[in-house]
Amino acid sequence: MKVFVVGANGQIGKHLVDLLKDSPEHSVRAMVRKEEQSEQLKKNGIESAVVSLTGSVDEIANAAKGCDAIVFTAGSGGSTGADQTLLIDLDGAVKTIEAAENLGIDRFIMVSAFQANNRENWNEAIKPYYVAKHYADRALLQSDLNYTIIRPGGLVNEPGTGKVTAAEELERGSIAREDVARTILASLTDENTYKRSFDLISGDTAIAEALRKI
Repeated sequence: MKVFVVGANGQIGKHLVDLLKDSPEHSVRAMVRKEEQSEQLKKNGIESAVVSLTGSVDEIANAAKGCDAIVFTAGSGGSTGADQTLLIDLDGAVKTIEAAENLGIDRFIMVSAFQANNRENWNEAIKPYYVAKHYADRALLQSDLNYTIIRPGGLVNEPGTGKVTAAEELERGSIAREDVARTILASLTDENTYKRSFDLISGDTAIAEALRKI
C-alpha cells in the first residue's frame, strides 16, 4: 500500500520513511513543511509533499490523494508553546482525519502518547500536550476510519532492538524511536491492530508476536 506519512521530518517519521522506502510491500509519500526538506527527500528517491498542518483540510487531502493509508506522527516539539501544541498535535491531527475521510482513505495510524487515554496518568509537566493527544485520539475513535492508536512510552534515540511490549495498559517505560517506526510498519496490515489502541514500550517480544497478543 502507498502510505502518506505526516510528520515525515520528525525523528520517528524519518525512521518510518526509510523503512517504507525499503519495504517490498509498501511505498511512501512524505509530508513535510519546508521545500528544502522536500528537496532532500527527492535526492534520496522519496516522493514528498510540502504542506503545513496549520493549512486547510483540502491542502492536506490534495497532498494525500492516491494513498492507501495515513500515518500521523507529527508534533509541535518540546520547544514550542501550548498554542502550537493545539494547532499541530490536536487540530493538525483532526484535519488529517477529516482529509482521510474526505478522500476515502480508510487506514489511519496515530502515534499518540503513553496513557493519553487515561487522565489520571498524565505527566503534569506537559499536560497541554496530553490534552491535545487525548482529544486527537478521541476524534479518531469517533470516526469511521480503520484506526490504530499507538501510545509509545518515553522516546529514546538508541538503536532499536525489534522487541517490545504492547498492551492496552502498561507500566511506564521507554522505547527507541526506531522500534516505534517498526511497530507502525508492522501494524499497517496486521488485522489484530485494526480498531485497537495500545501502549508500547521496549520489551522481550518480537514486534509481530507482541501485536498478536494485544
